[in-house]
Amino acid sequence: MNNLIPFDQGRIRKIWHHEQWYFSVIDIVAVLTEQPDYQISRKYWNKLAERLKKEGSEVVTNCHRLKLVAQDGKMRETDAANTETLLRLIQSVPSPKAEPLKLWLARMGTERIAEIQDPSQGIDRARALWQKHGRSEKWIQQRMMGQETRNKLTDYWKDHGVAEGDEYAILTNIIHQEWTDLSVQDHKTLKGLSKPHNLRDHMNEAELILTALAELSTRQIADSMQARGLRQNKIPAQKGGRIAKNARRELESKTGKSVITDENFLAPLNKANKIS
Repeated sequence: MNNLIPFDQGRIRKIWHHEQWYFSVIDIVAVLTEQPDYQISRKYWNKLAERLKKEGSEVVTNCHRLKLVAQDGKMRETDAANTETLLRLIQSVPSPKAEPLKLWLARMGTERIAEIQDPSQGIDRARALWQKHGRSEKWIQQRMMGQETRNKLTDYWKDHGVAEGDEYAILTNIIHQEWTDLSVQDHKTLKGLSKPHNLRDHMNEAELILTALAELSTRQIADSMQARGLRQNKIPAQKGGRIAKNARRELESKTGKSVITDENFLAPLNKANKIS
């Protein structure tokens, strides 16, 4: 069952909060109990939290309610904790995964500090991970260029009154729906992806390029309009997505092939990485 909840494929949700990583407590519990069912892991955590409270443990009180991507793709509040709190929590759950998880948490903290001091390290590690999973250099270049375009768009939103979390997700979905004729969630479903998977990590070259075109167009249109807030930014999101849609339709008419496909980079179940 290890391969169902690998550490290194984004199955443990995390967020940078108050200058440190906070991790989903339920995801940590899922790893410790080797339980892929989210609802069962949630119930386990609820019972464990009750016991810890009765014992006077500070683990529960040190958890924060933070917004992370939920199973339905929306940002929802869930219990999250920093490394120090999680190390205490791990001691409360007998599990053969305890020691590997402790090492993983320690490594995450060290890597983040290194990235802050030298941002290129994060880029290098992402490239190495994609290479490890068999991505071509051409694909990696497109993925990284697309991420840079995405970052510039979210920087614009941040500077112009769009709230991180739900509002980013709303605008992203408008752009995506406009150019693909699919919501982000429907696109993930088409590709057979589950909640923790990053859709962009499973896009083909054309999907990556057109996503970048849609987001580049959105930012430039928003900038020309000086759009502020969620309501005003919905307009450039639709227009930017439409530009990429027109490009998609033109390409499809010339090639006779659909740009949007069900292809993904998921490893066969028997080859999936296991926790070591």
